[in-house]
Parts: sequence; structure tokens; C-alpha cells
Amino acid sequence: MKEKRLQDLQYKEFIYQSILEKITDGVRVVDNNGKTIVYNQAIGRMESLEPDLVLNHSHLESLPDLTPETSTILTALRTGEEIKDLPQTYYNARGKKISTVNSTFPIQYEGEILAALEISRDITSVKELTDKVYHLQKELLKVEKAKSNNTRFTFADIIGKSEEIKKIIDYAQRAARSSSSVLIVGETGTGKELFAQGIHNASPRREKPFIAQNCVALPETLLEGLLFGTVKGAFTGAVDRAGLFEQANGGTILLDEINSMSIELQAKLLRVLQDGSIRRVGGEEEIKVDVRVLAAVNMDPLQSIEEKKLREDLYYRLSVVTLFIPPLRERKDDILLLVSEFINKYNKILQLGVESISSEVSYLFHQHNWPGNVRELEHVIEGAMNMIVEEKELFLHHLPPSFQYNLHKLSLTLPPRKRDGTINLVQEVESFEKKIIGRYLVQTKGNVAKAASMLGITRQVLQYKIKKYQLDIKTDIKKGVEEDDLY
Repeated sequence: MKEKRLQDLQYKEFIYQSILEKITDGVRVVDNNGKTIVYNQAIGRMESLEPDLVLNHSHLESLPDLTPETSTILTALRTGEEIKDLPQTYYNARGKKISTVNSTFPIQYEGEILAALEISRDITSVKELTDKVYHLQKELLKVEKAKSNNTRFTFADIIGKSEEIKKIIDYAQRAARSSSSVLIVGETGTGKELFAQGIHNASPRREKPFIAQNCVALPETLLEGLLFGTVKGAFTGAVDRAGLFEQANGGTILLDEINSMSIELQAKLLRVLQDGSIRRVGGEEEIKVDVRVLAAVNMDPLQSIEEKKLREDLYYRLSVVTLFIPPLRERKDDILLLVSEFINKYNKILQLGVESISSEVSYLFHQHNWPGNVRELEHVIEGAMNMIVEEKELFLHHLPPSFQYNLHKLSLTLPPRKRDGTINLVQEVESFEKKIIGRYLVQTKGNVAKAASMLGITRQVLQYKIKKYQLDIKTDIKKGVEEDDLY
């Protein structure tokens, strides 16, 4: 019996050790005497210490940079309270500054604290990058104060003649007159920051700073300090530092991908919008700021609310004005205008003399759905122009292989040319569009909403096109027409 129990314990010990070594976060347990009793390889790599040299030794002995007051795990042992997601910056055994986010939990049995568990996530590289961003923003603002406001774009830089884009530009220009919050909704690559800078530069705040921050790039703890600033002593390694809201005082701040910000941090942002003041991390003082907040999302904000990614009260506070930037597939009249602009841009950069694109390339550009929007179009033109030697026109063989492959997957074929070598582009594009719409309507058994979703357009746009092409899809379904035989 004893032997079996011993075998069970050895088996469990083996499993326990295997789990510890597979965990990528650092795991440390310190008993109520201050001795380390669990220390996995991950935390050893962070602190440049071998577990064998740390286990059964005093916690402070292995990390002399810490004190009983600054050590989160000793604080949890002393107070019996959990500490969640607290950033720490300290020096490891090799004298390298490391940054971690720690969650610490006291382990109790029958009311007595036996030990404390700490889980550490290494954010050293992210913290270094955040500090660089902060200092670069600060230096940039110093330089730009003398000549501009940290922006490059105005409404004049938005390229487009389609009714869809002209309507949004007009709406944005009207919104620029006030200091109300604006929510900019648009897919990746549609030019949300371009519109944000346009609003700032057409507003009474144009002489003041414009600062943009992507909310998806940083952990919550670092993002909070970056936005609102920190107070020395707020956590290990914290220094007195103004945040981006203070730097943007009098001007405009753009918070991109706001739905990626944690719900807790969204609540703090809501208070800033309501009160017009910020409180630095670890500080007590309320600091008044006068900042216009523009926010951007790359998905339907109502869907973000439904998925608990965006607070409903924050949404209503931000969406005093809402701009819906149309995707490129809904403003294809602008494609050739954009192509011309990008050709001129890369002619200067690459010292080329390209004048236009071939009719085949134009045809394919109008068929393509452009999931990456204007940014994708620019990258395709840039890639094609890198293949140019002395030609004056961009042809199919100049297009990047990835773009050609995507077109192949979509089974897009070129139309036949006339005898004079030309094609009727408008007719060919409309014929192709009619065929694709017909296929998807048959596939969805006439469900317009579902077909519109699959085609990446609104229901209203699809209904317009059904009427335009005089499609009678219900009749085709009743006849049992095969999908590939349509139109």
C-alpha cells in the first residue's frame, strides 16, 4: 500500500514538474518564511537565475534590488490580499532591467497564510518600445511646435470623386467646426487616420498637437500609463511622467481600435470624457485637460458592444458624430484616380516614367474585392512599379504574385478583346458583376441579406443592383437553373 502511494506521489510530482516547465509565464511560490519553494524555468530566464540556486533560499537573497515593501509576493504574504496585473520594473541577476506584469495570490489553509503564488508575464521588450514611443512623441512635439502640429494630411489629401466619398468628406468638414467627439468607423486600410488628421487641421485646434495611439498594440497596464501618465512610486520602476492626454492638451487625440482597449480602461476613459480631467497612475491629483477625442474602430461598433468589446455608455459618448468610411469595393469609381495618384508617387520615389495601367489590369482592378482597401491598392501599385524597367504602362506580369494568385483563386478571367485590341470596360465589369450577384442569390436561395453579407456590400446596395440588372432570381430557382449556367 505504501509503495503504491509513493508511486502515485512520484507520478503526480512528475506531471506537476512537466506542467511548470511548459508554462511560458514565470511561476514563483514563496512560503510564509520568505523562502522560494517553486521557481520554474520561465521566471529563471527572465531573472537570469538557475532554479536550483533559488529554491529553498530567501526570496530577497536572489533579488537584492527588491525590498519587503517593493516585492509584490512579500506584500501578499504580509497583507493576505490579491494583487492583479501590477507592472514591475527591476534588475535581474545580470544587472539587466526587466519589466513584468505580476498577479499575486496568497495561499491560505484554515485561515493561515501558508505561501504566496506569483505569475509573471515578461513585457520587457514591449515596455522598452513604449518608452521609445513616448520619448519620440515628446521630442517630435518639441520639434513640430515650431512648424506644424504633428500631422501630414488635410481633407485635400483625400482622393476620390465618387458620391460616397464626397458625402463623407462633407460630413467630416462640418464636424471639424466643433470640439465634439467623433467616432470613425471603417475597415483596415480605408484611411481613418487621414480623416482624423483632416478634422484636426480644419478645426480651431489646428495649431495645437495631434497625437494618435493604437490601442491594440500595448497591454492594459502600459497603455494606461502611456495615456494618463505615471507618478513615481506608483509601482516598481515608475517615474513622474506626463501621459499623451497631457501632451495633447489644447489639441486632438486619436484612439485607434478603441474596441481593443480593456473594458476597465474604457471606464477610466469615459470618466476623462465626462470630467475633462485625468489622474496619473498612482497619483491623487486631478489634472484638467482640454483634449478633443477622436476614436476609430475597424468593425461595426454595435457588434463590438454585443460582443462586450466596447462599453455602450462609452460608445454613446464618443459617437456624437459618427463617420462611416466606405470600403474601396463600394467606391470603385475612385480606383483609377487612386491608381494615378500612386503611380505619380512611386514615379518620384523610384525615378520612373510610368504613365498608366493596361486595360487588362484596369479590368482586374475593378473586379477585385479589395479586402485591404486603399492601402492594398497602393501596395499592389508599389510592388508592380518595382518590376518596371523602362515601360510606360503597368501590365499583368508586373503585378505582385500574391495579387495574381488571389485573382486566380477567385477564378477571374480576362474578357476577349475586339479586333482593334480594345475592350468595353464598363460592359465587361457590369456583365461580371451581374453574373456573380446571380450566383450568390441562387446559392442563398434568394436571401438578399445573406447574399449581401457574402458579397461584402449592404443590403440596400444589393437591392439596387438587383433592380439595375433586372434579376428575377426566384424564377431561376424554381426552374432549377444550375449556378454555373446563370447569365
